Amino acid sequence: MAIMIPFFQQFTGINVIMFYAPVLFNTIGFGDDASLMSAVVTGGVNVVATLVSIYYVDKLGRRFLFLEGGIQMFICQVVIAIFIGVKFGVNGYPGELPKWYAVVVVLFICIYVSAFAWSWGPLGWLVPSEIFPLEIRSAAQSINVAVNMIFTFIIGQVFLTMLCHMKFGLFLFFAFFVSIMTSLVYLFLPETKNIPIEEMVVVWKKHWYWTRFMIEVDCPGKPNSIELSVVGEAA
Repeated sequence: MAIMIPFFQQFTGINVIMFYAPVLFNTIGFGDDASLMSAVVTGGVNVVATLVSIYYVDKLGRRFLFLEGGIQMFICQVVIAIFIGVKFGVNGYPGELPKWYAVVVVLFICIYVSAFAWSWGPLGWLVPSEIFPLEIRSAAQSINVAVNMIFTFIIGQVFLTMLCHMKFGLFLFFAFFVSIMTSLVYLFLPETKNIPIEEMVVVWKKHWYWTRFMIEVDCPGKPNSIELSVVGEAA
C-alpha cells in the first residue's frame, strides 16, 4: 500500500494539470493571458478544496474521500476527453473553438482538481504515515516519498510527448489508472480514521486480505501479539 498510494497519486494526472496548465489551456483555445489566469484559478481551487479535506477527513473517513475523489476524477477525465476529442479529433486541429466550449472544459478541470485536492492529494501523504508500525515508520515513509518523487519526475518528463501522440486519449489514459486505483482502495485499504498507530496491526489482522500476511506470536508480557509475516509464512 505504501508504494501503491504514491504511485497512483501521480497517475491521477494531477501534476500534468498543475505543471502544464498554461500550455493545456492555450491548446484548447485560450489566449496567453487567459491561460495564465486559468492556471491561477485551478491553483485557487486546489487550495480551497484542500481546506475542505482538512475539515471532513476525520468526519467522513479516509476511504470515503479516496473513493469519492476517485470516482469524481474518473468522470471528469472521461468528460474532458470527450469534449476535447469531439473538437480536436485525432489530428489535433480544432479550427474555431467557441469560448463557452473552452470554459466548460476548464470547469471540469477545476472539478477534477477539487476532487484530487480533497482526496488523493492530502491523503496520499496522510494515510501512508498512519498504516505503518512505529518500528518501521521512518524507513517506510522514506520509501513512500521516494516513489512519489520518482513518478512525479517521470510524468513531468513524458507528458508533452504523450500529449502530442495521444491527444485527448491522454485523459482516458489517466482515467484508466484512476479507475484501477479506486478499485484497489475499495478492496485493499482499511479505514484508518481514529485508529492509533499502535493498533493498526490489529486492523490489518482483521482485513479480509491482509490477515493472511499476519501471524500471532507469543512474546513475554505480550500474549497473542500480532506481527507481520513474511510471504512464505503467510501461506
